Amino acid sequence: MNVSDPVSSDSASTSAPGTLSSSASDSTVSASAPVAPSPRLRAALETFPPYIPGKPPRQVEGLQSFKLSSNENFLPPLPAVLETMVAHAANPALYPDDAALALRQGLADRLGVGLDQLVVTTGASELLVALTQITSDATTEAIYPWPSFEMYPQTTGLVGSGRHEVPLTAEGLHDLDAMAAVITEDTRLIILCSPNNPTGPVLRDDEVRAFLDKVPDHVLVALDEAYWEFATVPGRADGLGLVRDYPNLVLLRTFSKAHGLAGLRVGYAVAHPPVIAGLLKAVIPFGVTDLSQAAALESLNHWDEVLERAGEIAQTRDAFAAALREQGWEVPEAQANYVWLPLGEKSDAFEDACVEQAVAVRNLGAGVRISIGEDEALARVLEIAERFHIEHFED
Repeated sequence: MNVSDPVSSDSASTSAPGTLSSSASDSTVSASAPVAPSPRLRAALETFPPYIPGKPPRQVEGLQSFKLSSNENFLPPLPAVLETMVAHAANPALYPDDAALALRQGLADRLGVGLDQLVVTTGASELLVALTQITSDATTEAIYPWPSFEMYPQTTGLVGSGRHEVPLTAEGLHDLDAMAAVITEDTRLIILCSPNNPTGPVLRDDEVRAFLDKVPDHVLVALDEAYWEFATVPGRADGLGLVRDYPNLVLLRTFSKAHGLAGLRVGYAVAHPPVIAGLLKAVIPFGVTDLSQAAALESLNHWDEVLERAGEIAQTRDAFAAALREQGWEVPEAQANYVWLPLGEKSDAFEDACVEQAVAVRNLGAGVRISIGEDEALARVLEIAERFHIEHFED
């Protein structure tokens, strides 16, 4: 199909090779011109919504604005990491190490696994895309809890897979018995999320083992541990220990949250070699930049400091959740860097109340997720929450 008319020799402007003309003479389309047919896209695209990121805060005169809608680490990366980033911002004309060998070796040494058990990607989101590509198609089914991370329906839906969204319990927990009950011969992928995003509880190690014992060998199970560093409750699932014992389990982790490197897009998977070999065929070549690899490795070298800061955020989270409960809110177990309020139909009103006070939170329909941020931000949310609870829940 011809997408632009030829430009006459006396036109006021000409197009560079490979570009469309921007002259005034061809920018006006007759009202009677037929509408060009749209390209035929896959029907599966109509079965799931696009991923919608957390909104930025509204600017309100006299108030500092706070973004508590994307679970970002409000603390900057460690000083040594920032110095490394400056040192590696040299020549963007060169491709990075596609194998991410130095970073993978650092992870292997830290986690006690082999190089052939690791793959590094542009965030854990790319891992989810790759996992569905190597396991699923229109003839298969995927199972995951709901509500959970919005990428699950997107990535499984994109390949046309059938989907079982298994409702969480009233406490925001995985219903593992219900998930096991819907496994069929067509099931190829199961996703678990611990701590669960957006509700916050973690899976316990014994319950995950009992669940995995019920899963057929042909089904790949992904354990999404994007927020594992913030979890403090005893008995929580040990992803690394589980991977060692179950060949059909893959562990997903990221440098975005506790390490504070969300903008650099670095994630990794730990699994048995056959699963990693499959993922390597599906991930994007040269996806993780040299700068990102170097920063992640430097942050990994300061593991104890990263975990210490994650522990401080967890303490702030616990205090924030306790303050909400004192106001009368029902807050599920919070084990990540956010707190969940199951507001239901009042979610829009609560979000609006926060917006008016220059605070962005994440409205997910069934409730509102509030990321842990600066003390001033959380104090303002507590004031909003107290007024809201009195107005909407108390006689």
